[in-house]
Amino acid sequence: MKVYNLCCESGHRFEGWFSSEQDFHAQTEKSLIACPFCDSHAISRMPSAPRLNLSNSDSQVLEDPALQVKLVELIRKVVESTEDVGTRFAEEARRIHYKETTERAIRGIASVEEFQELSEEGIEVVPLPLPVPPKESVH
Repeated sequence: MKVYNLCCESGHRFEGWFSSEQDFHAQTEKSLIACPFCDSHAISRMPSAPRLNLSNSDSQVLEDPALQVKLVELIRKVVESTEDVGTRFAEEARRIHYKETTERAIRGIASVEEFQELSEEGIEVVPLPLPVPPKESVH
């Protein structure tokens, strides 16, 4: 497994996981790699320290380029179709659950404890790790 630091033409930095260096080059040539922030396909590899993957994990998600693309598409759809309530996620999820505010799809940040409390209250939430957006405007 090769882990590369990547950068798009707009300067957004992100990480890419590839089965080999040849896999990275093949995906780059076919424009299969897209910036998760702006969807640019003009991607370059940044200098990075070596990283060794010593686990014997049989997870195919990070090893299958097609699954990587689908995962990025899923994350993009979640971001586009939900309201970001930030650190007020647990509070807002409760307000929606108890019908104190309009029902809508939200996303945000919750601690492990908040997530457990919401689950214990019967409030259905799904953890989905997303990249942290830059603090400044990317446009």
